[in-house]
Amino acid sequence: MVNIRLARGGSKKNPFYSIVVTDKRKPRDSGYIERVGFFNPVARGQEIRLHLEQERVQYWLSKGAQPSDRVAKLLSESAKAAA
Repeated sequence: MVNIRLARGGSKKNPFYSIVVTDKRKPRDSGYIERVGFFNPVARGQEIRLHLEQERVQYWLSKGAQPSDRVAKLLSESAKAAA
């Protein structure tokens, strides 16, 4: 099964997450199929907090990919911001 989930990056106490499409059985930060965006929870000032490639996310969702709980919240947040 294919999942859309967060893969952690960044340094200690400064997290940065890539939003990736990956096989559910793989570890969190291992290889992935495609990177579809990023999430920066500690963004300040003019830094971008959330970026998603909506077309690719919709493509993977149409193919049956399941978003994780956190990614589902980010998708709804992104949809509200776009409207």
